Amino acid sequence: MKIGTVTGSVWSSRKATCLMGQTFLVVDTPEGEVVAADQVGAGTGDRVLLVTGTVASRFCMEAPVDAAVVAILDNNGMKKP
Repeated sequence: MKIGTVTGSVWSSRKATCLMGQTFLVVDTPEGEVVAADQVGAGTGDRVLLVTGTVASRFCMEAPVDAAVVAILDNNGMKKP
């Protein structure tokens, strides 16, 4: 899992049938930008939790995705190092 910040979204005029209705977000992570399928309704500026690889594909009902946003994070109760 990775933590990142949503910086925008990606739009397409055509998608594979298995991706219809799916929203894609651009997420900035420490490793760089990632395009992720949004599963929770995140928006620009939100800190989010990403899953990648096979887990992301399974979370998106076997759609061919490499990353999925699975949670919007808040700062309540987070400990700072």
